[in-house]
Amino acid sequence: MIRAALTPLLFTLLLGSSALATAATGTPGELVETRSSAVLKALYERRDEFKQDPSELHAFVDAQLSGLFDREYSARLVLARHARGADAKDVSAFAEALTTNLLRRYGDALLDVDPGLKVSVKAETPLRDGKIIRVSTEILRRAGAAVPVDYLFHETADGWRAFDVIVEGVSYVQTYRNRFEQPLRTETIPQITARLASGAFNAEE
Repeated sequence: MIRAALTPLLFTLLLGSSALATAATGTPGELVETRSSAVLKALYERRDEFKQDPSELHAFVDAQLSGLFDREYSARLVLARHARGADAKDVSAFAEALTTNLLRRYGDALLDVDPGLKVSVKAETPLRDGKIIRVSTEILRRAGAAVPVDYLFHETADGWRAFDVIVEGVSYVQTYRNRFEQPLRTETIPQITARLASGAFNAEE
């Protein structure tokens, strides 16, 4: 239940507007720490605006994801073997449809963000000779225990980009890889994408 409730927030905390992302420098841990407070503040201060116009909320979240989350790389990991040899446009469309589907399902939860919520960065751990950085954090709530959340980053031509979120030990990539494995045995990526986009198929069961 905690993972489901935090899904949209965790994606949004992959942080900062695209403008901020362009100017931002620092380690993955520093990026998480500096941008999370700005995103949480924006969600709280613009709550009434977002409630009146959900399209503004969707645009806001899309800007955050575009800034630091490598959606296409993450989508390839979700698709796993099904991505091998797949057209890049099909993978890109799948990544977009998956994000939109999740936002459609959980977007309203962003409007109930506790203004007392904070993100505390605990550690940065280099993996694979430093090619991947695991940022260990905790989401601190005014009520309830802290929620452990880790972000996996890899270095790209555009700098450090996140590609996975691990909440209470459960990986976003692995969760959705399991979710899509069976459907992809009988349907193509474009077929799944079309069903995600239409709402006929939910990424979350």
